[in-house]
Formats: sequence, structure tokens, C-alpha cells
Amino acid sequence: MYIYPNNLKAKPTLWLWALRDVAVIGICLVLSVLVLVELGLVPPLICTVLYAFLSIRLEDASILDFLRYAMCFLFIKQQYYEWRQNIE
Repeated sequence: MYIYPNNLKAKPTLWLWALRDVAVIGICLVLSVLVLVELGLVPPLICTVLYAFLSIRLEDASILDFLRYAMCFLFIKQQYYEWRQNIE
């Protein structure tokens, strides 16, 4: 029995995350725990948990995607407006 997603071009997911996000979260979690044990620093672990929360996907959208689009619209990509007066 084969189960295909509704859209074959959709990103592969595992639980509530995309597979890329699962890999990033796993690697960051291991590094964060090592930093916590060796140096006693908690901020890397907090950043990893925050990334894991923001990258949760529901209906092919995440909070992290929305924040990326907002940053691009507001700060990174130049907005171009052209004002014209229609003279007939």
C-alpha cells in the first residue's frame, strides 16, 4: 500500500516539521546540549527550541515562513512604486 501526499510537489514532512527542519533541529539540539554541558551556556538551547517552535508546519505554512516574507517585504527587497497620472 502506497500513501502519497495530495500534492506530489509538497515538501516531505515528519510529524509537524519539514525533513530539512528536523535535520537542523537535531544537529542544533546536539550542539546545544554539548555547549550546555561543557560551558554551562543556555542561550543556544533556547534558540534551538525557539526555532523548533517557529518552524512547525500546519497546512503547508509556518510562522518562520511568515516572518521571512515579512522581513523581505519590509527591509530586504526594494519596493518599487510607479505613480502615473492618466491624461486623456
